[in-house]
Amino acid sequence: MSAVARTLDVARSHINERRSTTVRPRGPYRKAEDVEFLAPIRAIVDARPTYGYPLADRRLLAITERRRVTALLNRRLRAEGQPTVNAKRVLRIMQHHGLTLERYTASRPGRTHDGIVIALRSNVRWCSDHLEIHTRNREVVRILFVLDACDREVIAWSAVANVGISGEMVRDLMVTAVERRFGTTKVPHAVEWLSDNGSAYIARDTADTARALGLTLLFTPVRSPESNGMSEAFVKTLKRDYARVTILPDAGTILALLPDWIEDYCEVHPHSGLKFRSPREFIRLSA
Repeated sequence: MSAVARTLDVARSHINERRSTTVRPRGPYRKAEDVEFLAPIRAIVDARPTYGYPLADRRLLAITERRRVTALLNRRLRAEGQPTVNAKRVLRIMQHHGLTLERYTASRPGRTHDGIVIALRSNVRWCSDHLEIHTRNREVVRILFVLDACDREVIAWSAVANVGISGEMVRDLMVTAVERRFGTTKVPHAVEWLSDNGSAYIARDTADTARALGLTLLFTPVRSPESNGMSEAFVKTLKRDYARVTILPDAGTILALLPDWIEDYCEVHPHSGLKFRSPREFIRLSA
């Protein structure tokens, strides 16, 4: 003990006192004021079950989802003029009341993609892709979309039932996107259009339309969906947070719900790459 005391430059009596003192273990986390946050948190996960409650058909990491719950809760608190809460506190409340998702434990080996898809400002690179959503009566709805690689807003989209995506749909999408972002029929500066190598994208008429609009076509390498990861992330979000938690008896139901889904994604859905702001919230703050 003398050697320890000399090394630490403290009195031996101090070390003796520390040794004889019993350390009281820290009890479980409890804060009475957490009760006021439980109701709004439960309302959020009731409305958006993929943000909280464990679902039978999938397992997800809770980290991103509880941060989305935190973002929506803090958005409400700011509107009411109240102090915000941090994500760790929200997680503790969710864990205590069984509102968290099960942790994802599967291993999915694959190649690493080191390419950069995100743009540093809006209207520099747009990402386009399409997805399929199947209904209970075996119909299929195909959705074509384009989103900005910086603010993630869905600039334009279209959907069809039980038919494929055509080159004409892609060309109409290009025209609509340019008109909505710039209010003209030609971009005022270079804008990249990133897509896969689908026949609708590589068609000569599509290339001619892009050239007339001032868009620069870029294509991902073959068998490399990671190279258009932003579009892939949107596809996953639309299926996970909207389609899979809704009863979809037929194609007409999906077509009727799609406008509300897209609007909710752009206006409300917190995005991890935007500091958990929604795309349009990010655009308004960046203006």
